[in-house]
Amino acid sequence: MANEDLRDLLKQVTNDLARVNDDFSKKSEEALKEVKNLGKLSEETKAEVDKMALSQTELGGKVSELTARLGEIEQKGARRRGDEDAPQSVGAQAVAHDKIKALNSSVIQGGQRISVPVKNALLSADVPAGIVEPQRLPGIDAMPKQRLFIRDLIAPGRTTSPAIFWVQQTGFTNAAAVVPEGTAKPYSSITFSSKITPVVTIAHMFKASKQILDDFAQLQSTIDAEMRYGLKYVEEQEFLFGAGGAGNIEGIVPQAQEFAPAFEPDMRTPIDDLRLAILQAQVARMPVTGFVVHFEDWARIELTKTSVGDYILANPLRIAGPTLWGRPIAETEVPEFEGEFLAGAFQTAAQVFDREDANVVISTENADDFEKNMISIRCEERTALAVKRPEAFVTGQFGTAAAGG
Repeated sequence: MANEDLRDLLKQVTNDLARVNDDFSKKSEEALKEVKNLGKLSEETKAEVDKMALSQTELGGKVSELTARLGEIEQKGARRRGDEDAPQSVGAQAVAHDKIKALNSSVIQGGQRISVPVKNALLSADVPAGIVEPQRLPGIDAMPKQRLFIRDLIAPGRTTSPAIFWVQQTGFTNAAAVVPEGTAKPYSSITFSSKITPVVTIAHMFKASKQILDDFAQLQSTIDAEMRYGLKYVEEQEFLFGAGGAGNIEGIVPQAQEFAPAFEPDMRTPIDDLRLAILQAQVARMPVTGFVVHFEDWARIELTKTSVGDYILANPLRIAGPTLWGRPIAETEVPEFEGEFLAGAFQTAAQVFDREDANVVISTENADDFEKNMISIRCEERTALAVKRPEAFVTGQFGTAAAGG
């Protein structure tokens, strides 16, 4: 059959297949309505649907056969126009073999196997990189992050000023007494002290190619998230351990009382130390609302056992939030804090004041960014921490000797 005749036949069969597909779709809709109205499909309708499905399958097979034959003829003509002495690929030799042609032109009964010999095949030699694309997993595998917790313990606040000015009551002498008639009343005294807590800036920057962020939106969102996390990580360290001065945050730990247990209990454990810290903070008349401990120290506490091997605190079969003496436990990963603890009235004795929330700004006009099609990404925040009652916080090492011991 000539090339043009084969094309005409393929076009005719394709049109017939399209017509059968349309009829089959309409008949299927009618069958669905029939089932919906009568609860079942009649034998007549079922026979028509089956007949159409069979015709659809036969025409589809005919289209596939004609398409393959047309492709074979075109490939053969292309090979004749080319260099007949050039080596052929495995696929080209297999398609051109007489056995394959016989398979396409006749119906083979049963499962026959055909072996086609090939030689001087063009295998995958000198294939440039990227021709075979590797499978790409969706998303970006982000690095693990430390859980941040300090803001969950401290009272939140806002400010519109570059510094927080506040007044602290530093003393109260109570002279109240029973006064007989006709005598002078005693005077009590209250003393105050003014405090100024500066708002500090925490910031960092990042360089990136403008094209990569335009072409990969998820990368930009990942960078934004990582930069904000970087700020919050430093913020947490500053709230806990900041040394103050020169525009830095003065953290809670440097201002807290040194742990000085009131007495030495029998068989003293880290659990006892935290209870003794509660007792010490009660002198400031501000009840402890939480603890901060290193995550390894908290694991040791949870694994404390009785003399017969029973857990004192933990129950491996029960999921519960970390608490001790009715107060929440916040676990930190800071290595320098291992073996130490912080107890305090976080909600009443300290407060965070946010001047500017963490934000990300992108610019193309920093240094030579415009020339090199780069962008500069800046992430910053402005915040302040006011420790109103340093005596309401107690810090120290587990196992510190009792006072006078």
